Order: sequence, then C-alpha cells, then structure tokens
Amino acid sequence: MTSSTSLSRNPRVRVTDVELLSSAWYVLRRTTFDYRHADGHWTTEQRETYDRGNGATVLLYDVEGGTVLLTRQFRYPVYVNDHPDGMFIETAAGLLDTDDPETAIRREAEEETGVRIGALEHVFDVYTSPGSVTERLHCYAAPYDPAARGAGGGIADEGEDIEVLELPFTKALEMVGTGEIADAKTILLLQWAALQGLFRSSSRPGQTS
Repeated sequence: MTSSTSLSRNPRVRVTDVELLSSAWYVLRRTTFDYRHADGHWTTEQRETYDRGNGATVLLYDVEGGTVLLTRQFRYPVYVNDHPDGMFIETAAGLLDTDDPETAIRREAEEETGVRIGALEHVFDVYTSPGSVTERLHCYAAPYDPAARGAGGGIADEGEDIEVLELPFTKALEMVGTGEIADAKTILLLQWAALQGLFRSSSRPGQTS
C-alpha cells in the first residue's frame, strides 16, 4: 500500500500529517489532509483509517450437485453489534500476509474447508468498508469436488474453530433474504453466481462442453 504522505494521484487531496494511534493488532492511523471541494474552496479534514492488510475470498461451488461450500465461525465484532450469536456464515477467506492473492486464497480454502483448489477464476475486487478500513478484497470462484474434500476447520493453534457448511445454492440465496447470511463478501459472490447463471447448466456461460 502506498505511504499516506506520498499520495499524489488526486490533485484535490494534499496529505499534511499522519499520526500512528495504535499497532497492537493491526494499524490505526489519523491522517490530516487538505481537500479541495467541487466549488474550489479548500478545507482541512481528518480521517482515521484501520489497516489490516488486503485479503482474498473464494466461492466454492459444485454445479453438478447444485451446492456451495461456506464456513461458519464466531465473529466477535458482529456479535457485539446485534448479531444473534456471532456465528457468522461466510465464504472461505483470509488475509494475504506476504502472499499474492491467488496463493493466499488457495491456502485459506484448504485450511478452512479442506478443498485443494484447481481451476480458479478471479471475478472482482472490492473495498467493503471504504469509510474507515483500507482493506481491498480479491474475490474468486472455483469448483470443488465433494468426494475430494479434506477435513478443513481452520488452524487450531491460531484459535480457529470453523464449521464447513455445504448448502444448496438456492438455499444460500434464501438465507441472504432471511438475514442468516449477512456477510458482504458472501452476498456479493452469491449474487455474482446468480447473475452469471452458474447453476443453470453444467457449463459456464459462454463455454461449450
């Protein structure tokens, strides 16, 4: 990620100061910058940004079986913000650390779901909370073979306790409507699959068997 003080891509923004507030877990900074409004006048603004690195996620799907493979684990931030029990249903995901996005999501998918990904399709990148969090999320989709799945469940030494859920695709879409699936990246990838017609036939749109 570009250093905040060296940003120069937008002539309407001049960063004047960056203050480190916390680095106990990830990095919280307060940035002061001058901003030129559409009418030409300048104001001095401050924003706090939380930098936890970039991440990757993957929608694992089985067209023949009509299913998707998701995970469920306890997420304290949603629990403290009115989620019933904090047990959050998501696509497999993780931070890049020092890896490129494709390498990272192959690692995370195998750790969390027991699936060793073969063919992998990059579908889009998103910023899920642009008002405060710097993270860019690289989103992928990949087929999986139910017969070739390992145990998954995450890494116990890192405190992970992940349940693997194999759901009919239609059921997963219904769970978005009921609020049972409330994770942004998961909803985006499920909607992408619906728009692409991923489960309408055994061939991807635009492909011939």
